Amino acid sequence: MDPRMAPSQPNVFLFVPNLIGYARVILMFIAFYYMRNPELYTITVACYLLSQLLDAFDGHAARLLGQSSKFGGMLDMLTDRCSTLGLVMALGVLYPDYFLFFQCYAVLDIWSHWIHLTASHYAGATSHKQIDLSENPILYYYYTNRTVLFGMCAGNELFFAALYLLRFSEGPDVGGYALFRSTALLCAPIMVIKSVISVVQLVAASKNIGIVDSEEHAKARS
Repeated sequence: MDPRMAPSQPNVFLFVPNLIGYARVILMFIAFYYMRNPELYTITVACYLLSQLLDAFDGHAARLLGQSSKFGGMLDMLTDRCSTLGLVMALGVLYPDYFLFFQCYAVLDIWSHWIHLTASHYAGATSHKQIDLSENPILYYYYTNRTVLFGMCAGNELFFAALYLLRFSEGPDVGGYALFRSTALLCAPIMVIKSVISVVQLVAASKNIGIVDSEEHAKARS
């Protein structure tokens, strides 16, 4: 085939899902910039939640347009982790009595997702004895049911966003209940459940990687 007739390589960095990802990053940094300003807390939360909401659209665009990419997957995960980390760091400053809780949550969130990503990377290079994370019923339903995944992630982000808002206002009255406080209370159980799932994910992925190590050492001795 004439090389001149070969189709040009697509520019992954200009894929629509990745453009959405860049918008998420910009919104994240805008939220970070205004996060300590008590007069602009609504702008902070609006930018933060919009960045999180766009997370539902980049994956859909990738599937619809056939533009899934490893770069896009990494961009998506890192934006999720960094945005949540930034908000949790601010909450640790705004609620100093609960600083240790926010530290522990940040560590768990990053650790569990990173080791899950690493275990998934190793999955294609190991034997059939390696435990597939999808075999875990909790992780299976969490990652395969998009409604469950979206609901858990949305509830978790709303909990932390509501905590941030509560530092400045109780929110408008809705049926006799303060909106921000009610949102935090309603979403708190979701945050707890998602944290438990993170622990399950961390343990399962650690076991996965441990099996890889055991097999490699067994091969080295043989």
